[in-house]
This record gives sequence, C-alpha cells and structure tokens, in this order.
Amino acid sequence: MKALVYQGPRDVAVVDVPDARIERPTDVIVKVTATNICGSDLHMYEGRTTMETGRTLGHENLGEVVEAGDGVDRVKVGDRVCLPFNVGCGFCANCERGFTGFCLSADSDTPGGAYGFAAMGTYAGGQAEYLRVPWADFNCLVLPEDAAEKENDYVMLADIFPTGYHATELAAVSPGESVVVYGGGPVGLMAAYSAYLRGASQVLVVDRQSDRLRLAEEAGATAIDDSRGDHVERILDLTDGGADKGCECVGYQAHDPQGVERPEATMNDLVASVKATGGIGVVGVFLPQDDGAPTELTREGKMPFDFGQFWFKGQRIGTGQANVKAYNRRLGNLIHRGRAEPSFIVSHELPLAEAADAYRHFDDRDAGWTKVVLKP
Repeated sequence: MKALVYQGPRDVAVVDVPDARIERPTDVIVKVTATNICGSDLHMYEGRTTMETGRTLGHENLGEVVEAGDGVDRVKVGDRVCLPFNVGCGFCANCERGFTGFCLSADSDTPGGAYGFAAMGTYAGGQAEYLRVPWADFNCLVLPEDAAEKENDYVMLADIFPTGYHATELAAVSPGESVVVYGGGPVGLMAAYSAYLRGASQVLVVDRQSDRLRLAEEAGATAIDDSRGDHVERILDLTDGGADKGCECVGYQAHDPQGVERPEATMNDLVASVKATGGIGVVGVFLPQDDGAPTELTREGKMPFDFGQFWFKGQRIGTGQANVKAYNRRLGNLIHRGRAEPSFIVSHELPLAEAADAYRHFDDRDAGWTKVVLKP
C-alpha cells in the first residue's frame, strides 16, 4: 500500500510499505478516506522529536472498516469510523477513568499511545491507504449515515476539535465568560469555536498570520495581531482588566514577532492576559527534552515562567493532551445535528500523492495553508 513515510528532517515521501494487517483478534483494518496534517506532525517533520525514520505519519484519521478480527463484536465491516489519535485499551486504570490519552497498555515508554507519533508507541500512522486499529471496539467511533456528506467535519473529531474543546475544559470556560486564545492555528481556532459552544460571551484570538486571524473573525472572535504592538495591553483593555479564562494553543515552538523562538512567551503572556483567579488550559505541545531549543534551559524542557505573578494572581493551569474519547461522541452529535461545522478551517483537500508538497507549504506557513485534509 501507499503511505507517507518520515525519512529525516523535512524529508517525507509517499512510498510502498507492507499492507496493514490484522495482528490481534481485537484489531480492524480501516481503508482511510480522510487524514489530516496536524501542527504536531510538523514537530516531527522538522526533526524536533525522536521520530524514527521509516515510520508512517498521520494521527487524524477517518475511513471505512474493511476487515475485522475475530474478537471484534461491535464494529462491523462497512462501518465508517473516526479514530481518536490516542490509542487506548479501554480497560487499564487510566482508560477506566476516562484518561485515554494516558493508556497504560499502549506499547510506549510513557503513558499513552498514538498513531504515527514520536515516543507514543510503534503504531503506524494513517497518512496511508489503510490503517490497523487496535482494540477496535473501544477506539472506533462509528459515524452516522451522513458520514460521507460531512466527512471533512467528522475527521476533525480525531484530534483538533476535541483538543480545542479540551483547552476550554481545562480552563473551565463557563457561559458568559471572556476567553483569550493564544495561537490561531487549527487547534486555536477550534478552542475559540469551542468557547462559543460553551457559551462564552467574548473570545479573542492572538496570532500574527492574517489568514488565521481572518478565520478567527469569521468564527466570531476578536483578532489580535501581536506583531502590531502591545497585544497584552489591548487584551486588558478589551476585557476590562483581563480575560476570565485563557487557552494556550501554540506550544514549545512559540516565536516572537521578530521570529526569535521563545518557548515561554505564550505562557507568560497568558498569565498577564488572564485576570486574577482565572483558569488557563494548555494543550500546545511541550516536551521534556528538545535538542533543537534555543537555550540550555529550554533544551531540557524547562522555561523561565512568571510563577510569582501566576501565584499572586491565584490562577490555575490545566495541561496535557486531550482524552479524545471524553468528547468525540458528543462533539460528533453537534456535527450530526448541524450545530457545529468545524470544517470551516479546511483550506486544502489533496490526494495522498501530494502529501510531501503539502507538508512543505504547511511548514513554511504559506498564506492560505490553514488545514490540509489528505484523501487517500
């Protein structure tokens, strides 16, 4: 089968790889019909992780079940399914408590597994024609009859829609509150969108790319361009002294407007932008080790954090990857009933054969390249 394989920093290619196959009775094989390129794929693409060469990328996957193991009861051949990016067993202590992003049964050195992801197991990614899904009865979200019609909406349930929602959950966004979101990429846009779904009265999105800020405005948010001056002061002015809640959707590769990498920038800006006793949700990826970071401290996964200001303001921070299964069924119902259309962020639909070029454009932050859906 064809698959997009990581060959080294900024070097990916669609090549022939062995067909996905049933390895355990609880597996299914999915024919992939939609798979997204994610911002966290770029961390691996740029060589900023421990991703091994020869592995297939892709953790935002949707498709049709074409084969099922003898131990699969609920999921049937012919079902259209969306797969959470976290691989969970469903029966370990963490999965039982809903923390499927931290599964203890995944073949990973750390809690949690994911398709085609560095340091999160050996699971092949789904930027390919076919994908093996372990513990399929637990991991497959079987989609309703409008799955083909709304495919670009439902594929967002694999990661970015639940991850954006998770940011608002970690921040504990409540109806009537103001929310500031740092990062106008796909996850940040989904956090802003989710804040409104949760009843926020005011949402501000901080970025400096005009196409992303335009999409934020189309979603109803106030766009804040941090390259035009003191964005924190503007946020404080617009929110009468600070937003009630904040979301970090950038991660460890944050840059200042001059292009200097400052991993601590968004975290400290959030402390300054959110009012006293406010909550902050952090879903941007931060690593315990980053050999490509700009300073000795940040290479060790540490940062100069304004903890004194954070402490005096009595703020709270929630962190970590989204436990997608905690949200995907309910968010899917919003799509099915026409209450949510997350596909508004999709800028490109491309065949798998064009994936390498798509990675290059997305990594270069070329104008208009907001969210790419590959169609194997």
